[in-house]
Amino acid sequence: MTLHQNFIAGSWTDGAEAAENINPSNTGDVVGNYARASREQADQAIAAAKADFPAWSRSGIQQRHDILKKVSDEIVARKDELGKLLAREEGKTLPEAVGEVLRAAQIFDFFSGETLRLCGEKLPSTRPGIDVELTREPVGVIGIITPWNFPIAIPAWKIAPALAYGNTVVFKPADLVPGSAWALADIIIRAGVPEGVFNLVMGRGSVVGDAMLNDSRIDAITFTGSVGTGKKVAVACVEHMRKFQLEMGGKNPLVILDDADLAVAVDVAVNGAFFSTGQRCTASSRLIVTEGIHDKFVAAVTEKLKAVVVGDALKAGTQIGPVVDQSQLDQDTSYIDIGQKEGAKLAFGGELLSRETPGFYLQPALFTETSADMRINREEIFGPVASVMRVKDYDSALAAANDTIFGLSAGICTTSLKHASHFKRNSEAGMVMVNLPTAGVDYHVPFGGRKASSFGPREQGRYAAEFFTIVKTAYTLP
Repeated sequence: MTLHQNFIAGSWTDGAEAAENINPSNTGDVVGNYARASREQADQAIAAAKADFPAWSRSGIQQRHDILKKVSDEIVARKDELGKLLAREEGKTLPEAVGEVLRAAQIFDFFSGETLRLCGEKLPSTRPGIDVELTREPVGVIGIITPWNFPIAIPAWKIAPALAYGNTVVFKPADLVPGSAWALADIIIRAGVPEGVFNLVMGRGSVVGDAMLNDSRIDAITFTGSVGTGKKVAVACVEHMRKFQLEMGGKNPLVILDDADLAVAVDVAVNGAFFSTGQRCTASSRLIVTEGIHDKFVAAVTEKLKAVVVGDALKAGTQIGPVVDQSQLDQDTSYIDIGQKEGAKLAFGGELLSRETPGFYLQPALFTETSADMRINREEIFGPVASVMRVKDYDSALAAANDTIFGLSAGICTTSLKHASHFKRNSEAGMVMVNLPTAGVDYHVPFGGRKASSFGPREQGRYAAEFFTIVKTAYTLP
């Protein structure tokens, strides 16, 4: 089987070892063989990015625009191929996977345009005769560490702005799903990025990630992953006095009020909680439902889940694919067991499923009669598991929604403009949805949360400049 190599200092190179990429829909299917970089190779990649930063940071905006546009165009042209690869390695259904691929293309297209819209300000000084200029400059070498659940979109929304604003990149994708990241890297390289500007170092976090965190030549790190690892990233970055950006966990609430359109609420809840196998940091894992609609909502969601097709991600008609791997499946089933032991009622699902091929299939699980102090309502499960909390009214629903250490996304289903407006203002989340799933955001607007979910400037859209650039103030006496 062909070895997919790392790309370091302008050359494809073998790693210290190699690992197989396994299809979670069919564990007998090896997607590919991927190199794992050594600590020394990570060092070489960082050195190359550092050496090539001066030239790239002063490169022409047309050059950067053209490269990013080529990346976008090729992704679009290969959307079906890349979508199949993504579904095969991560377990996301084929329609979801193709949608994620197209989002990656849209992100590169957006930031190709941003290279031509770089701007600053020219102001008069308080001292007569002196001019003041405010400009944005690239930060330097950007270390990019991405998770497995969105293996092409999240790399895209970090790599594209990094390159657009003139930074160089050392990119470490998730070790579990390197295929989509490798394909994206190959496209970026063939689009004409100069030698050393973009480096791909696949491998273990304990090796490659650790080398990146502890190298003072990296000027900023953008990370998406678990809270525990995010804290380690933060500590390491403070030690080196570098910029860092963290996107971590979520325990996102979806409030269902008595006046909600029941059909809308059910569709929103099932989509937000269970699609993409619930493996989204924005998933609606806490369904907070007021008394008047509670029983009807639970019954309708249960009926909806009975009809959901769980199966091979590549098969037509599959609505929910497998869990990504055995470790994640074990975590999901462990929390299902914890919920039952805590006294929650398993109203539907939670069973391991058998299909034509061996895979990590789990029936979506719905808990009812849960309380705020239960672990299944406090800790991120990251699987197709959701719990319903019964509350008295809107005020208690809002209080329950905010009763979490996380603050990424929150939603409400209601036909009341009063409650919708109040929730948008008072929800302690970075993103709020009204009558829409908590999972699902646009590529041209800010993405991020508060509390334990996020730290640092927002990602995506024009707000990406806050992280990937540094503001300079210059004074001139003509």
